[in-house]
Amino acid sequence: MTAITRREESTSRDRGALAKMIMTLLDHWQLSTEDQAALLGIAASNRTALARYRKGEAIGTSRDQYERVGHLLGIHKNLRLLFPQNRDLVYRWMTTRNKAFDNLTPVEVIKEWGFAGLLMVRGYLDRARGI
Repeated sequence: MTAITRREESTSRDRGALAKMIMTLLDHWQLSTEDQAALLGIAASNRTALARYRKGEAIGTSRDQYERVGHLLGIHKNLRLLFPQNRDLVYRWMTTRNKAFDNLTPVEVIKEWGFAGLLMVRGYLDRARGI
């Protein structure tokens, strides 16, 4: 086995672990299949991809999808740091209406604005943490 083949296998395993991690997070947020797809930037009808990710198959290689996953994990990290004693709030915050978003939920902001909405939600939490 060549070094390149080993590196490719390692990268694929890492992407599979990342896929399982993000699907677990989306499950904790109790999002519908449509909302999960929207947050990951895939078609709402692509339930097959979500099922594959849930099983640990490698997440797509597109830069958009990697960046989305990174921002979603960043949102979760911010929530954990902002509300360390309130796990329930950490997991329901994404589906709770927020005056800062014109009374939309963060998920609705992301669905309406796409990647820009994801950046808006992440930026809001970064500012709340003083980053």
